[in-house]
Amino acid sequence: MSETSAATPPAQTGQHSPARRGAAYDSPFLRAARREPVPHTPVWFMRQAGRSLPEYLKVREGIPMLESCTRPELVKEITLQPVRRHKVDAAIFFSDIVVPLKAIGVGVDIVPKIGPVIADPIRTFDDLQRLRPLEPDDMPYVTEAVGMLVEELGTTPLIGFAGAPFTLASYLVEGGPSKSHEQTKAMMYGQPELWAALVDRLADITAAFLKIQIEAGASAVQLFDSWVGALAPDDYRRSVMPASTKVFEAVARYGVPRIHFGVGTGELLHLMGGAGADVVGVDWRVPLNVAAERVGPGKALQGNLDPAVLFAPTRVVETKAREVLHAAQALGDSGHIFNLGHGVMPNMDPDALTRLVEFVHETSAR
Repeated sequence: MSETSAATPPAQTGQHSPARRGAAYDSPFLRAARREPVPHTPVWFMRQAGRSLPEYLKVREGIPMLESCTRPELVKEITLQPVRRHKVDAAIFFSDIVVPLKAIGVGVDIVPKIGPVIADPIRTFDDLQRLRPLEPDDMPYVTEAVGMLVEELGTTPLIGFAGAPFTLASYLVEGGPSKSHEQTKAMMYGQPELWAALVDRLADITAAFLKIQIEAGASAVQLFDSWVGALAPDDYRRSVMPASTKVFEAVARYGVPRIHFGVGTGELLHLMGGAGADVVGVDWRVPLNVAAERVGPGKALQGNLDPAVLFAPTRVVETKAREVLHAAQALGDSGHIFNLGHGVMPNMDPDALTRLVEFVHETSAR
């Protein structure tokens, strides 16, 4: 388990936050997140534990997604699978962004080929009463699984994660996935008081979910705002940023690196960095050197190979990966975590990911 015993906190984790020291503290991933020198550029992938792996499909066979997230031994096994296979520099906790909603009694299910579906969407102030505070006793399986993983991973960091208030609100208001987010935006524009109350309540739930993972031993956390790229900068600043900032501030005292990631957020990068993250995730639409200018100084960057590149021949993958590493030179010798610009696709060849990890490690060796 990680311990909190550092005298001097890293600059980006908050001036008054003690740095958490544990077996993984000096790992390349955590050093890069703290913008310290690294022996090579660290690599991990969003959705690295999932349907691209045959071993994942085997252990998940016949088990519904949300149920699988409540079985500690299964969570442990799935989280470890890509670490064993790909030799990535960090593991990410196997769960889902709607798990805390399920834990507080929201009627939600993950429907195959659709995604999260909400039985009774949130549309009124009365509906907000269904979103009670999240307590550690609501998800003992998370604490147990994280503890087992940290012990098993040793010097490899475990990343905890949660869905950001906007993305969770979008599911709750729309009732499921949406391409246009019309109900979400209608509430945000037409009922700003209700919207503000909704995302504020979700910020508390999200922060509680992250705290549970950190207190159990997670070495870093990532806030996924998958759908926030649908917003203009002014709307983000006014209607979303306060809730995201509240989440980051709530976990600042733990001294773990905080990562912020969204899809299609090139025009929001400066604001997302300003919300309180130590590391800003970048999708493939913006080169890392341009992203560094937009985000501003004092932040590490994560990304940003286009996932579709992995379907091309190996020489093409290596060329595109080298371009990402070259663009990251704008960050200096540290401050870059290699990742895809979005998650691993289900039909991706896992061997291509293994080769990519090896290539990045070898090419970036200091």
